[in-house]
Amino acid sequence: MSEFLIDLLYLCVFLGLSFVYVKQALQMFQQNHYELYRYSKWLFHKNNVRFSKTLVFIIVILTIGTLLKFEKTIIVLLLTLAFAVYEIYQESKRVYVKDLVVTARVKRQIIVMVILLSLFILLGRILPVDILAALVIVLSYLLIYPMALITLPIEEGIKNRYESEARSILASDYRLIKIGITGSYGKTSTKNIINDIIAENKMTLITPASYNTPMGITRTVREMLKPIHEVFVCEMGADKVGDISYLMDFVRPRYGVVTSIGPQHLNTFHSIDNIIKEKMQEIEMLPLDGVGFINLDNEYIASYPIKNRCRIVSVGIENENADLFARNISYSKEGSSFDVTIDGEEYHFKTSLLGKHNITNILLGIAIAKELGIDMKQIVRNVSGIRQVEHRLEVKKINGLTFIDDAFNSNPVGSKMALDVLSLMPYRRVIVTPGMIDLGEKEDEINYSFGQYMLNKADIVILVGEKQTRKILEGLKDSGYPEENILVVKTVREAFAYIYANMNSNDTILLENDLPDAFNV
Repeated sequence: MSEFLIDLLYLCVFLGLSFVYVKQALQMFQQNHYELYRYSKWLFHKNNVRFSKTLVFIIVILTIGTLLKFEKTIIVLLLTLAFAVYEIYQESKRVYVKDLVVTARVKRQIIVMVILLSLFILLGRILPVDILAALVIVLSYLLIYPMALITLPIEEGIKNRYESEARSILASDYRLIKIGITGSYGKTSTKNIINDIIAENKMTLITPASYNTPMGITRTVREMLKPIHEVFVCEMGADKVGDISYLMDFVRPRYGVVTSIGPQHLNTFHSIDNIIKEKMQEIEMLPLDGVGFINLDNEYIASYPIKNRCRIVSVGIENENADLFARNISYSKEGSSFDVTIDGEEYHFKTSLLGKHNITNILLGIAIAKELGIDMKQIVRNVSGIRQVEHRLEVKKINGLTFIDDAFNSNPVGSKMALDVLSLMPYRRVIVTPGMIDLGEKEDEINYSFGQYMLNKADIVILVGEKQTRKILEGLKDSGYPEENILVVKTVREAFAYIYANMNSNDTILLENDLPDAFNV
């Protein structure tokens, strides 16, 4: 066989082997916001089964390579090829919470990864084939680092050009009313609620889904903002110091909303003080003729000394000092109702949304609508037509069963409010959850408290993932929760199989939080 054909065989076998691992590495790099620091925390996590399971294959290959005296190369190559085919087949059947999205950026990353791997495989021909097989698997994950450094100048150049265009578009439309929204939780719900309340009277554009990063906002402005739009409602996300300051300088809204502050993204913020200061930049960076809207029930917001002389409007359902205070709150399976006194006149509101936090979010929407000059009777009608927000205490009927879908990015406050809503439901009440994630050093403590809070709120608890939910299980047991009503399963699929086999149309099932693949280790 010619040297060229042998090299081609080597290249095909080892690129085939690395296909699955490169895809997984790129998927996790994407889910970790293309940040090497975050990717490293996933890669070297002590429970990273994906990365560690490859060690079994590596040990087998190295053992065979050591024992074999003759024809080692061809046997190891065939074993490697068989393993590659098996892994590719398994990958084709695997269901991810969020699979790799092959964007233009990812395509550039794939090209660089293939080039780097091909060079290594061809140069690595001087190594024993078993050692080369082991190194290729490990490198599929580690080459993310040089790939990221190689592509960084390209990505930064593209990002800066597009962002500059978006800044110019926003600055050129002096009539556009810009509303910025941030918070540890509740941003997306509040954004959608504000839009539903004001869209009958104003031509609005909101950042879609969770497009709350510089690139997400840039895409929204460049691709969707038109001269007919009167109001731009912009969600602003932050998971490290400096994020909100950057976005405020980018968008320059006249109105700013802070929905809540709590221990979210502690892995990257490092302290609650950093979170408070960063989130409150949403108010402190407003112009003097701007208006800040805040949730006075949140202790971190209420106690923060705002360093801006712009007007502040507060809302609350517990703090009676709020400018807009909700009273006579009631809940049912059909939704919620409450009263608010505004300018000396009392208004009664009804909504299909559930949960105290949604009433707070609606109050913020009411306050903004009033600020924009919309008639109060119209606001009352608009509130009654607010649509349920997907995956945020969304009531669904699936196969004849009632589900409360609260599967989006659970947090300490929202998860307890969801349990409060569940406790109001008749008949059997079930919760399915993998627990809460990305909470840094407080994660175990918060999940333990979450487990304790389930007592008398849920009749059956289904925990997804034994390792991930161990602290919830401890909290349940220590609270005196009956162990025979606790089920621990490996996957969401197993949880649903149990539900469909054992629940009936009278029961209510709460789906509390999803588990992103970046944390599903």
